[in-house]
Amino acid sequence: MMGQDGVGGGVIGALLYAALAVLALRLVLSYKSAAHAVRRAWRWADEWAQAYQYYEVPRLAVDGAENPLFRKAAAYVASLPSLEDADAACVLSSAAKSNDFALQLGPGHTARDAFLGARLAWTNAGGDGRLVLRVRRHDRTRVLRPYLQHLESVADEMEARRRELRVHANAGGGAPRWASAPFTHPATLDTVAMDPDLKARVRADLESFLKGRAYYHRLGRVWRRSYLLYGAPGTGKSTFAAAMARFLGYDVYDVDLSRGGCDDLRALLLDTAPRSLILVEDLDRYLRGGDGETAAARTARVLGFMDGLSSSCGEERVMVFTMSGGKDGVDPAVLRPGRLDVHIHFTMCDFEGFKALASNYLGLKDHKLYPQVEEGFHAGARLSPAELGEIMLANRGSASRALRTVISALQHVAPSPPPQRTVTAARPPRLTSRWSGHLDEASVATATSEASAAGQSPRGGGGFAKDAPIREIKKLYGLIKYRSRKDAGVVPVDDSAASPDGRDSDVSPEKDR
Repeated sequence: MMGQDGVGGGVIGALLYAALAVLALRLVLSYKSAAHAVRRAWRWADEWAQAYQYYEVPRLAVDGAENPLFRKAAAYVASLPSLEDADAACVLSSAAKSNDFALQLGPGHTARDAFLGARLAWTNAGGDGRLVLRVRRHDRTRVLRPYLQHLESVADEMEARRRELRVHANAGGGAPRWASAPFTHPATLDTVAMDPDLKARVRADLESFLKGRAYYHRLGRVWRRSYLLYGAPGTGKSTFAAAMARFLGYDVYDVDLSRGGCDDLRALLLDTAPRSLILVEDLDRYLRGGDGETAAARTARVLGFMDGLSSSCGEERVMVFTMSGGKDGVDPAVLRPGRLDVHIHFTMCDFEGFKALASNYLGLKDHKLYPQVEEGFHAGARLSPAELGEIMLANRGSASRALRTVISALQHVAPSPPPQRTVTAARPPRLTSRWSGHLDEASVATATSEASAAGQSPRGGGGFAKDAPIREIKKLYGLIKYRSRKDAGVVPVDDSAASPDGRDSDVSPEKDR
């Protein structure tokens, strides 16, 4: 009997050891689950020791109307990263877009959030359509109102990003004043070929504007920003305006000044909605007068459109004006800050702009023909982004063919020097960067002073043409090399030749600054 008892005890002990081994193995293999269980236990103990205040957000108000805060709170909670760690969540798909999924908080479960150092939690109260916000009692006075303002701001921004953008065009005389269609222009700030530093500054200026409501109100200024995009045709001004609208999430109101019914521009402005981009193209051509109107009369009408009381009828507007020429013939009253805050000069493409376009259109980062293309640009030849884009689009099946076409186009547009000039008499290129884009310093003085007053570093301002000695030395070397190869079939270049409008193609004259 004792032998049998010993055998039975050994079997039981072996079973116990096996169970402990399996349990240990399970814990080792699922250490994340064990850590999660420990965290939950610690959280439960911490929550049990705290005193909380609860705020219900019902779907319907007392009178049966929809509670706007519930819709915004639900959208905000659905965007919380902690929702992925919630005990339960509902997965929904979009009826408008395929492969577009979203999470929603499951009934009876909780998602956590943090704001200004306080811990908050949202609970779905179940099928009665209520969300419950839980705040620690000693934090409620400090964070409740700022947190709800933050929630509404985030929800409004998300809704603006999701909604379909539309482009409106003035329909001439009669009513309605505007005809609209979906805004489908695919341009974004990421795909626009522009100096990365210039693009980053413009992006920062737009972001600062989007977040500046309280700041503008504190200053007693209308929450509005205006931009002047000027340069030769085909340099990408309209595309950049479309990219700005896409980045901001604003509808576009395209004002055609040549169309009938534009006698009262202020009445047109009154029919636009907030959170919109007002686009006025070819401003310089309109200001020259015509159709029986003097330039002075049209200038007065535009000034009233820019800063009259009607321009203050709505907030969060961006006004974009384009000009196909320079600023010399425009009344300085039109160009002053407050009417046109930021001036951006769009120039013809150089080699850096060409590489950006080649990356977008052809997917190229480098190519064996790049040195020949670079020689053409270093010799002073320039093509517009529109011309380069059309060449690459037509030859998108063969990158080599596209680049050879660009080289041929550069050879045909390169200017010739006067016969009496020699290489030794050539003036070296000016030491300025040659990107497709330039921001005038004087045009952003207001933005810089506002940022300084707010205790922030100036953003969106300052001159964007920067010295680049190394690059310019390379340009000078390429120019000398290029001139030494006259027998190669490429026409020498007079480096002092001006652009078609009589000025350097990428540097604003000092009187414009």
